[in-house]
Parts: sequence; structure tokens; C-alpha cells
Amino acid sequence: MISTATTHIDYEAISEIFRSAQNEGRGHLFEYEVYNLLGNSGAETPPKCILLPRGARSSDDELKALPGEKVVLKIVSPNIIHKTEVGGVRCVPKDPDKIRSAMRRMLYEVPEKYATMINLDPAHAPEDYRGLTGDALEDAIRSDIKGVLMVQFMPPDSSAFGNELIVGLRNTREFGMIISAGLGGTDTELYAERFRKGQAIIAASCELIDGDAFFELFRKTISYKKLAGLTRGQRRVVTDEQLIECFTSFIDMGRHYSSMNPDAEFVITEMEINPYAFTDFLMVPLDGMCKFGFPEPQFSHRPISKIDNLLHPKNIGIIGVSTKRKNFGRIIMDNILAEGFSKENLCLLKGGVNEIDGVKCYPDLKALPEKLDLLVVAVGASQVPDLVDDVVRLDAANSVMLIPGGMGETEESQERAAKVIAAINEAHATEDGGPVFLGANCMGVVSHPGRYDTWFIPEEKLPKNSKNLQHRAALISQSGAFMLHRSSQCPEMNPAYMVSLGNQTDLTLGDMVKYFKDSDEVDVIAVYAEGFNDLDGLEFCAAVRDAVLAGKEVVFYKAGRTPEGKSATSGHTASLAGDYMVCESCARQAGAIVARNFTEFQDLFLLAENMAGKKINGNRLAAVSGAGFEAVGMADSIQSDDYQIRLAEFSTESVKRITEILETKKLTGLVTVHNPLDINPSSDDETHAFVAEVLSEDAGIDAIVIGLDPLSPAMHTLYGSDNTAFNMDADNGIVQLLTKVSKESEKPIICVIDGGRLYDPMRDVLNSSGIPVFQVCDRAVAAVSLYIEARLYAERIRTESLI
Repeated sequence: MISTATTHIDYEAISEIFRSAQNEGRGHLFEYEVYNLLGNSGAETPPKCILLPRGARSSDDELKALPGEKVVLKIVSPNIIHKTEVGGVRCVPKDPDKIRSAMRRMLYEVPEKYATMINLDPAHAPEDYRGLTGDALEDAIRSDIKGVLMVQFMPPDSSAFGNELIVGLRNTREFGMIISAGLGGTDTELYAERFRKGQAIIAASCELIDGDAFFELFRKTISYKKLAGLTRGQRRVVTDEQLIECFTSFIDMGRHYSSMNPDAEFVITEMEINPYAFTDFLMVPLDGMCKFGFPEPQFSHRPISKIDNLLHPKNIGIIGVSTKRKNFGRIIMDNILAEGFSKENLCLLKGGVNEIDGVKCYPDLKALPEKLDLLVVAVGASQVPDLVDDVVRLDAANSVMLIPGGMGETEESQERAAKVIAAINEAHATEDGGPVFLGANCMGVVSHPGRYDTWFIPEEKLPKNSKNLQHRAALISQSGAFMLHRSSQCPEMNPAYMVSLGNQTDLTLGDMVKYFKDSDEVDVIAVYAEGFNDLDGLEFCAAVRDAVLAGKEVVFYKAGRTPEGKSATSGHTASLAGDYMVCESCARQAGAIVARNFTEFQDLFLLAENMAGKKINGNRLAAVSGAGFEAVGMADSIQSDDYQIRLAEFSTESVKRITEILETKKLTGLVTVHNPLDINPSSDDETHAFVAEVLSEDAGIDAIVIGLDPLSPAMHTLYGSDNTAFNMDADNGIVQLLTKVSKESEKPIICVIDGGRLYDPMRDVLNSSGIPVFQVCDRAVAAVSLYIEARLYAERIRTESLI
């Protein structure tokens, strides 16, 4: 994206502010230094201020130097962030004696109040004050106070709720530099917690957005509506251009002082202006904090081109196959062969035997006749570090799959994992890059194009989906069990690739999306994530954006939305889950279709697999059913806090053609043609199919959800029925008729079959024909709405990239 706003940031002057603080042994700026930083940032001019050092005697002229009749006094301390709560902010007349009096009072009262607050809640004490109590605590607080900042008083235009703005930068472990903005003031955290998502606070990656695009997100917040005078009794206090300039300045600074910038001398770890108030169309910062550090060295990149060896291996080796029992290694061997991989290109690392079930064995890696494309490791975790060393030293494989757990999930296994990671990183630093490693603690890969399956689930437990339509899709999951259960529960979701990443000891979520964004075998990428490695969230989102620009669709679910969920994902994958709001926001901005729960992920993936080739021109929905409750239910489901779709208006020609078929079927006295359309339980297969066809040809309609009313005696919905009037295989049945309409239509047609297991065969046949089927109408409309909204946004991203 190219921003229309320009900023004139004096980076050298800002860096000098950081250097000065560094020379004093500080990794933070005092408030007056933050104002100096803002003054060099190209954004609004901060208020004038004077530092009154503790112990210094200020002259009357100095105390009267600021304009106005009042001044604001603020305590200056590196450890007191929320000054108001401890009496660290006072507004006094601009009289030298009153200023001195207020200053003396603050220097005594603030340490007392802050010490009392810490004693009541020790868990929230700054690191410097942990374990201190009584006089020792007060003395420590008092000794940290640098003085009092005297600030120009600039009365805000309004003190009404919502007329303060917070803008901040935060350097996150997973996504790099993040900009956030929203309702400011002392209750910012409360606003963020109580208002529904995206209404109080928004966030975005500085690397993936510009000031104009961030402003468009901000326009949707309550904060913008208040500042722009769009609520009752309010008037505009700031221009859109000022907000864009502010956001652009913060984003540009975030990119410059970032670990992603190889030339960065410093990195902003956290910076926050809370709040900005507004005086006569000026943005006035009333408080600010900034912490900074230094860039950390970047690790060598993984040779992700070798993912191709992993997914399409010419030869495979397995270590850990038992000759006596069906252990994990033996099941993996059976599943690889069952998928069609040839025995001649498969080998086992097993001493003392020549072959197992016709598959040749070699005693060790040194005995292999050629380099493996893929080595599957199914031995105990304790053997893995030495094995990894041997693979790297002998250059024995292009890719390695680490099935075993015990590689970082627990504290006891972290030393073992660290040893493996060190060996892998050392190999990646070589000219060839060494092998890539999948796992550890993973179920491996199902690659239909590669003709192999390393899942250690017996076929009796998970039958092969050989009859189901195979989709041009990839499912990437940190949790092998999540992928396994989705495959079992929803076999119609049959992607060409299923990849279990496990702990991301080497290959990451970002790596896999980078690979698949360029794959000719894949149009849809679905990702289940629990946590990202350092900065891999940013790499992941950048790859998502590239995939979307390439015309692909990405469906995404992030686990760990609650503190309890974060704890669970961390224990399971040995990856710390990141801030959910930031993650979701970044993924959406990159163009991903974001699911809110497991069921929605499954629904959206099913839609994407079947609808990727369909055209989405808008969000106008046609809702049709022979059951009245279903038609009403669809209409009731078109809006929520997370999506909004609208019911289309049928064209005159569509109304005419539908009326004609209703007349032919003698239904005109029972049906009124409007949207949603209740075509009555008496409507037969031909009526349903004809209505779908008419609406698919209506230029004012973008998608169709049609309920097929399986219990209606007028419909062919039963499998193997002796009653020809009910048999779904009939040539004039809805299955055949609707399949033909769907194949000829460029628009999405989604079915609802609200019935029990008796109608599973009908669902299976329609799903295998490329028509997504839902069991409940509101679930169908919600999924379609989210899908269409994301598709339209992705199209905007592609269009903007061409400008």
C-alpha cells in the first residue's frame, strides 16, 4: 500500500535522544524526552514544558516562562507510569509560590501513596521495587524521582467521554512492531475489555499497513465517531488528515526503530501517548512513555525450497520400524505403502534384518546407497539429538520428519530440544543450508501428490478418502490431533496436503505458507496455529499477503484467545501463544479468512475448497427454502458483531420467471416472491433447481443459500429407497438437477439439508459434486457471510497493489 500522507521525521535527532538516555544508563525516556521525540516526528507539536530537577532552586522567571494562566505539574520517575493514581499530576495557577508549594507536596506525597499502592498489590510492583516494604520502599521510590515536569496547560475542547485518543507502538515477539490506537484516558484498559472487538482499540503490523489503511480501520471505532462529531451532542475536534498524519508518523517510526530494519541503531520496545487531547484542532499529548533497546541478531534462514523434497520425495527412509509389533514406525510404513508409494523407493534403517514386508533394510545412515529426500524418525526422543548430528554430518537427507515428542513440551525436555535446534541452525548456516526438519512432536504429512502418508493412525481407525473429491488445498496444523479429528469428522474436507508441524523445532507456519503460496498444486491454504516462533507471526502474515495477491485463499484459526487457552497451547506445542487481538488483526489485514472457533474453521475451509473458483462480486445474498422457519432463520442470520451481509433485491425478470414456475406447479396462492423466498413444502425438485438457476443468472445477486427440505414428500432425498418418488438417484431429483445448475453457475450456491443421519448420503453426494452442504441454515449464512466479506477484502488488497 502507498500512503498519501508524508512525514518529515528527523531520525538523527530522535536517535540522539536515545543515545543521551543510553549514556545515563537508561532504557527509557522521561516524559519531556518523549515530547522532544514527538517534536522531531513530523506529527503535531507537543506542549511546551520545563524540567524542574529535584533539589534545584528555580527562579520566578523560569516558573512563569510557559504561556497561559495555569500550568500542569507531573512527577518524573522511570517507574511511575500511572501518575494520576498516586497524585503525580496537578494543575495549578501559574504563580511561582503556588508552583513551588505544589511541587514540594508532590515530592513527599507521591512516594507515600505509591508505596501504599504497592503494599496493597505487590504483584504489580515494578521490578526495581520487588521485595521492598516500609521505609526501604519509600526511599527507593523517592530516590528514583528525577524532579517535576512543568507543562503548558492546554484546555481540551471537550471533556466528554471518548474525546481522548491513545496511540502506541509495541515491539512484539511474534509480529514485530505493532501500532495501536483507540479510546484513550485512564480507563483505556476497561474500554478495550468491555467494548466489543474492534470498537475501542485497533492494532496492526507496521510492516503490513500504512497510515491511510490504518485510518480506515480506525474509522470503525467508537473513538473516531466521537472525535469526528458523529454522535449526538458532539462536534468534530480533529481532522481526518491530522489523524492520518499521526498514524503515518508512528508507523514510519515503528518501521525505522525495528528489529526488521538492518540499519536500526535502536529498537523501540514500547511507546505510548495516552492520551492525546484536542484543543482548537490541535492534537495535544498529555502524557507519554517510551522504552527502547537494541536490535537482536537474526538467525540464518531455513532452505524452504527443500520443503519440496519433503512433500514430493523420490525416496523415503524410516527409522523406528519394529519387526515384531505394529508400533508407530510400522504403521507409518504401512500407510506410506497404502497411499501408493513404491517399495523400491522406500527403505528402513534397521540392523540385523535384510527386509521387512519386502522393504529393504540398511543397518545405519552410512550404509545408505544414496541421499534420502525424506527421513522419517519414529524413535524415542532420547535418540534424536545424536541422530540429528549424524544426518547433518553425513548429509544423509534433504528433509527430516521428527515424529517423537519430548522435544521441548516440558521443562525437562527443553535441554534436549535446545541441543537439536543448535545443530539444525548450524547446518542452515552452511552453503547448502542442510536439511529441513518437520516437528518434533508431529504426526507428519499426508501428501496425495507425493503419494505417501506418514500418519501413525491405522486405516481401520481412519479409512482412506479415496472416493471423495480431492481439493487443491493444503491444511497446515500445529496440532496433529486437530487435523486428525477434522479429517475424521468432515471427510468431505479432503485437501491435497495435510501437514502437522508440531513444535516448529525448525520449519514454521510462516515457512509452510511461503512454500504453498507459490505451489501450482494449491489454491487454498488452511492454517491452525497455537503459537509463533520469534517474528514468525510477521513472516506468516507477509506470506499470507503474498498468497492473497497471487489469487489464493487462506483460512486461519488461532488458538489461545484466553489466558487459560494461552497456557494450554504453550504446554502443548512449546511455543508461547501471542496476543490474540494482535494476531487476529494482523492475519485479517494480510487477507486471511479468520475463523472464531473450530466449527467455523471447518465451515470456512469447506467453502474455500469449493468456492475458490467462483466469482464474488458483492455481498448480496438470495435465501431460499421450502420450510418457512428456514427462510426466516436465514434472514435473521445476515448480521452479527463480526460480519454483515444483505439480502438482495430480485430483478423484475427473476420475479417473472419464478412466478411462471410457481403457476405451472400451482403454488402461486401459497408463495409470495421476495427475499427470503419461502417456496412452500409442496415445491418439488424441479422447482428448487429452477429457482436456483434463475437466481444464479440475476446480476443483482452474488450468492445463493438454498434449503432443500429433505423431509418434504415432494423431494427426492433418500438413498436406496424403493419408492421412486423419494430416491435421490432419480434423474429428475434435486441432486442431479442442482449439481448441473451449480457447475454452470459462476456464483456460489450453498445448500442446507436440515435433517438427521438418514440424509447423510445426499449430503455426501452434493459435497463430492463441489456443492457445500450445511445441516443448519444459520450456520450456513454465518459461514457464507464471513467468507464473502473476506473474499471482497482480498480483492481490494489485489486492486490496491496494482495502483
